[in-house]
Amino acid sequence: MKRIISHRTLLGVEKTTELKELKTIYRNFMKEFHPDKIQDNPEAQLEAEEKSKKIIEAYHFLVSIAPETIANTLPEYTETTTKSSIQDFNYERSVLTISFTNGSSYEYFSVPRNTYIKLVNADSPARFARRHIYNEFIYRKTGNAE
Repeated sequence: MKRIISHRTLLGVEKTTELKELKTIYRNFMKEFHPDKIQDNPEAQLEAEEKSKKIIEAYHFLVSIAPETIANTLPEYTETTTKSSIQDFNYERSVLTISFTNGSSYEYFSVPRNTYIKLVNADSPARFARRHIYNEFIYRKTGNAE
């Protein structure tokens, strides 16, 4: 959740900001902080380059978790979570990453440690995830099916 909040803060957007508005904000930031605009000051150009990289990362991340993106990819997500088995999972700093046998992988944010422990100890991790993870947490796709 910290990552989501920091990206929203960087771009100055709210949770309810729509994709169209997010894109406009992103473009305005890039116009302002694009490194090519600064030709005569190498130090300022490096600062602008770093700032633009952070803006690009924040934009792409927020697009990936936007309600419109989730709605557009819901059929694929539903098919993956219902028809593919869990190949592997990893938990780090409240982010649970689940890899599926079809090659897709998803990150789930703000997953409590006790939920992860229950997943690890479940007789059927797939059944546990269907009931307690897939539709309970903000997620984004991080890997594509091959």
